[in-house]
Amino acid sequence: MKIGTVFTATAVVAIFAAGSFFAYQHWRTPVRDPLDVLTQMPPDAKAVIFCDFAALKTSAFLAEFYKWAPASGVDEDYRQFVQATGFNYETDLNWAGIAIVPRGQDAAVIAVADGRFDRKKISAYGLQTGTRENHNGRELFLLPVQRGSRRIALTFLRDDRIQITSGEDLDADVSATQTDADALAWKERFRRLAGSPVFAVVREDAAISSAFGAHAPGNFQSPQLAGLLDQLQWITVAGKPENDRLRIVLEGEAASEATTRQLSDVVNALLEMTQAGLNDAKTRAHLAPAVREAYLEVLKSADVSRIDRGETKGVRLIFDVTPNFLDAARSATQAPAPTAPVKRVPAPGRGTIRN
Repeated sequence: MKIGTVFTATAVVAIFAAGSFFAYQHWRTPVRDPLDVLTQMPPDAKAVIFCDFAALKTSAFLAEFYKWAPASGVDEDYRQFVQATGFNYETDLNWAGIAIVPRGQDAAVIAVADGRFDRKKISAYGLQTGTRENHNGRELFLLPVQRGSRRIALTFLRDDRIQITSGEDLDADVSATQTDADALAWKERFRRLAGSPVFAVVREDAAISSAFGAHAPGNFQSPQLAGLLDQLQWITVAGKPENDRLRIVLEGEAASEATTRQLSDVVNALLEMTQAGLNDAKTRAHLAPAVREAYLEVLKSADVSRIDRGETKGVRLIFDVTPNFLDAARSATQAPAPTAPVKRVPAPGRGTIRN
């Protein structure tokens, strides 16, 4: 799995996971301290996604998201696992942390999950479908997936906690103590997001610009934006409920104030271009009015601001995912995506910056 692809997938999953799972009205139980989860993640991770399923089970919005999400066939490997072990992630998971770890040009995915697991059934399934090995005193089950084209490793850290690893290094150990300055930087961002049951923290590198250029929609294919994203050190994604809608909060951090100032202006310009594209006569002719209005509703809610955190400077993008947007997305899966002429983004100016 290429790192650029992983970062793109991580960003998409983070945004929509935060969007779908985070819009609930009442928390009845306190969320788990994400700092405890961070200690279970490998110290060289490039991205970490956290999800507190125990807190999310009370979410009324969760059912709405399942209605909205495109229907797809259940993965055969997962179907067999559920049938053999009786495991159901919707009811049996308490929390999960997923780390993306660089391995040269590839990347490994390491997941640690806490929940109710039938260890006897899962071990029997591992012996039936894969092989068992002993690595440094740990019982490791190597299981074939994707019709045997690759393998994953599953091990019990304790009866209610498992680790699953995908990639070249199937014997990854996440028990290393994090005490250096880099670990403190991770903890600082986890503390900021500790009140959110779903969030993602990404530590940036040059892969983000190439991933953005390869996968961004036409409206957002901007070399200038890709170059600015390449200069970010951190990206975080979280959300919070606002009545009947979900407020998504994305933040990028850089060392240079000039970078964040330019990024703020470029994002504002791209938002304005996209809104203009939705108002274009050709778009009006090909896009259902309700869908167009739903997209405009989201764009009009967007706000870009800059934050001074001392050693780092941040750009924050906030927008609302509304019920109308979910309804529109549900009905527009076959409709062409709104487009606007690809223009050169104007040079940054003072008029669009809001502190």
